[in-house]
Amino acid sequence: MNGKQSAGVVRIAQLGDLHYSPTNLVESSRCTDHAVTVAIGEGVDVAIFTGDSTDHKQDAHSPALHALMHQIRRLADHCPVLIIQGTFLHDYQGMLPLFRFASGRYPVETVERIGQVALVGNSWRPVTSVEDLEGARLLVSCVPTVNRGDLVASVGAEHVSEAMGDVLAGLMLGVFGPMNRAARERGIPTVQVGHGTVRGSMTEHGVPMAGKDHEFTAGALYGAQATATMLGHLHKYQSWERDVDGVHQEIAYGGSIGRFHHGEIGQKGFLVWTVGSHACQHTLHPTPARVMVDFSFEGVPDVAWLAEKAIECEGAFVRVRYTVDAEYAAAVDTQAVRQALANAADVQIESKLLVTQRQRCSGISTLPTLAEKVGKWCEATQNDASVVVPRVRMLGVGDARSIAGNLIKEIFNEAKTIRREPGANAGDGIDLFAGANRGRSDVDGAARV
Repeated sequence: MNGKQSAGVVRIAQLGDLHYSPTNLVESSRCTDHAVTVAIGEGVDVAIFTGDSTDHKQDAHSPALHALMHQIRRLADHCPVLIIQGTFLHDYQGMLPLFRFASGRYPVETVERIGQVALVGNSWRPVTSVEDLEGARLLVSCVPTVNRGDLVASVGAEHVSEAMGDVLAGLMLGVFGPMNRAARERGIPTVQVGHGTVRGSMTEHGVPMAGKDHEFTAGALYGAQATATMLGHLHKYQSWERDVDGVHQEIAYGGSIGRFHHGEIGQKGFLVWTVGSHACQHTLHPTPARVMVDFSFEGVPDVAWLAEKAIECEGAFVRVRYTVDAEYAAAVDTQAVRQALANAADVQIESKLLVTQRQRCSGISTLPTLAEKVGKWCEATQNDASVVVPRVRMLGVGDARSIAGNLIKEIFNEAKTIRREPGANAGDGIDLFAGANRGRSDVDGAARV
């Protein structure tokens, strides 16, 4: 190692979810370069990447892959490096061994399968028995992304998620647990590294991970008996800890190195751990992730208001969302929105159009009178025709004065009915009538009793 560690204690830089790709290159490079510089300055003894180092399959000559290899090489010139397989969609299968070519003064080890490795001197060595712990400075239990398709044939597609959780829990308790306890007895720091979701954790958009469709539970992770558990996949920093039998254990997602999507909450960064055989602690080091701002409008975006907010959005990545009826879509001036936010680094406009739902009413056009058509409409839309249809009939047989007079009489009769009801106050009907009479008079001054 780099010679700066204390006996029985290892300092580890945890980096994850770098998502290098052509579209993320600027963000990934800026944040990873910062993280690597800080990690080297902190004098870490080991660097561990917790998966999703790339965003998707990369060509060997792509600038994004070259930039990632450069950062791995910077770390490998300072300390040993360990990289585990992330989601297959991101860390394309078969690509991980390529990172070994970034080895410098120290080796780069890549792990694509479940297992344990030990750092012996400056070399990584597979561990299958207690004898393999001889001379180890660090024991790492690795749980990279597992192919769930391997379980489909045995348990069925509908049970594969729950079965995967049971299999991993059994592995941690029955295989990793005894080996980590043996390492602890020898004073060797123990770390568990995984890529997946913990039941009860939270996504970068603030959504709790509920249900059984998750690889880990906190109980299973603690059951592996590793002092520190370092996780990747979720882009939000979060952690758990417990003390049991004189051992302090911590579990933590470092989160993504940068901010790659709108709506992500929380600070972006990487973790520096201090890990011993019986205790550990970690610190979040922020990275210069880009600022993203979201504006939402129920209706046409208020360009004047956006112009007032523009000073707060200078250099930020802004997303403007609006919801309007489809008929008013043409009223939205997207160019004016972009001009109002001209000082932003990028402006993304998303629209949601509300389409008018029309219900067919068969035979309505053949009915001879308006009242019958309204009755048919009430039937199709499940509205009460007993109130609407009589009013429509009034329009066909009377003039404005007589219609107004008849309506006032109805109100008067309703008021008298209320007065006659048991328990009604004597003034109730009068007040109702007077209020109704005043309302009608305000609208139509010709209406009198």
